[in-house]
Amino acid sequence: MIDVTNLKKSFHGVDVLKGIDVTIEKGDIVVVIGPSGSGKSTFLRCLNCMEDPTSGSIVFNGVDIADLKVDINVHRRHMGMVFQHFNLFNNKTVIENIMLAPVYVRCQELNRQRRRNLLTKVTNLFAKPERRGEPDKETIRAAKIREEARAQAMDLLKRIGLEDKANAYPSTLSGGQKQRVAIVRALAMNPDVILFDEPTSALDPEMVGEVLDLMKALAGEGMTMVIVTHEMGFAREVANRVLFMDDGRILESAPPDEFFANPKHERTREFLSKVL
Repeated sequence: MIDVTNLKKSFHGVDVLKGIDVTIEKGDIVVVIGPSGSGKSTFLRCLNCMEDPTSGSIVFNGVDIADLKVDINVHRRHMGMVFQHFNLFNNKTVIENIMLAPVYVRCQELNRQRRRNLLTKVTNLFAKPERRGEPDKETIRAAKIREEARAQAMDLLKRIGLEDKANAYPSTLSGGQKQRVAIVRALAMNPDVILFDEPTSALDPEMVGEVLDLMKALAGEGMTMVIVTHEMGFAREVANRVLFMDDGRILESAPPDEFFANPKHERTREFLSKVL
């Protein structure tokens, strides 16, 4: 699904990623660990081109999205992102946050169809007077888009037990509730893969479990996930591959049992000795 080759990223002359090579298959749960400043979050943000790579390729579903000629927004629709600090819109209700992207994308598609049907619209100007006050088909479709998005959003909120918070604002939610809403917001676009950037690091310890339980459920359903985290227990239990990054490079990649029981790189052994 994702094939990364010689990915490099520099900020103001400082090399943050120094040649990343990794392949992520459909259904993989890849956990990325490593010390702070090792390039983990930059790697994740480059995967959906929130940061433009300095060089290298990122082939997602057969298209090199690192190519500046590619319309990245088209491909981001299939790649969800969950942030450390939730990034919910505080001026919108919970359900509006979840509906926002699906409604926007589908209405954009509707607008393109409207432009293609311009000739029909011009013809309709000469319709009989009694028909001019009727809503056109596009208006009806736009209303249906919102109706379907709302129904989907409610289904997602029921899944995480927060349907009673649909009309609440994010400022009234706990950290764990906000992050679960952020996850189902990503799910609302039916993505092929979801990227998680330290999804539990901003949470109180007692709220971490409810977020990890939702992520475990997604893993059980076959969702492809790339997760930057410090939760070693989660990596052991859920990942099918663990990557260890340090100084802008992937130093080790292995299944979790092998990774934690028999790390091969000296830097990996040193890191694990401090966090386990």
